[in-house]
Amino acid sequence: MYVTIPSEQLSNAQHIRPAHKRTASITKVFKAGSNLYYEGDKVERLYQVQSGVLRLTRILEDGRRQVISFGFPGDIVGFPCNGRYHTDCDVLTDARLQAYHLSSLEGENGDPELHKELLQAALREISAMQDHFMMLGRKSAIEKVASFLCVLTERMSAESGSRNQALLPMSRSDIADFLGLTTETVSRTLSLLRNSGIIAINNVHTVVILQPHVLFGLSQGHGMDQQSLARAC
Repeated sequence: MYVTIPSEQLSNAQHIRPAHKRTASITKVFKAGSNLYYEGDKVERLYQVQSGVLRLTRILEDGRRQVISFGFPGDIVGFPCNGRYHTDCDVLTDARLQAYHLSSLEGENGDPELHKELLQAALREISAMQDHFMMLGRKSAIEKVASFLCVLTERMSAESGSRNQALLPMSRSDIADFLGLTTETVSRTLSLLRNSGIIAINNVHTVVILQPHVLFGLSQGHGMDQQSLARAC
């Protein structure tokens, strides 16, 4: 999940055929807190998220962490780099995953239709990643957090049962490491949005969007900046 992925791509990302039509795939269930794979492990399977949330991270040599992305239902994770996973992948909430062995893409017994579908998924990921990099470099803190909440609301609406409720299975530090901010900035920005009446925070993992059009405007840079929002509270 990248915060700038368009709505039409979100729906298209879930168009891989159902598992019962795939002889080369198996369903696996992982508990929250478990690890799916580590950076540098040999890639043997790709995974499509059916339910739950994953976290993809990389650790710098000095110990600093970057959250690369989150895996939500419909997303595919595990694309190889020189035959190896290029991130760690942890399970944030209990997850059900469809696992596709690489042998289903290779050799005479490979599934050409599956190969085509996964290629399209990889191309969508590259496009969304490029937009995400632009967001990291050009958007303000308020725009980043607003963008993140807008996409979470859309991606997690089926889980929450509401189009105006964003579930946050990740911690504030996860959000900060994903958006290139400090944990304090994320918490302060969420408080500003709450105090301004744009969102309500039911608990640490649930945000209700009270003014979705205002939040979307902020995500696009059409609203107040963080200092103006603070003065208005």
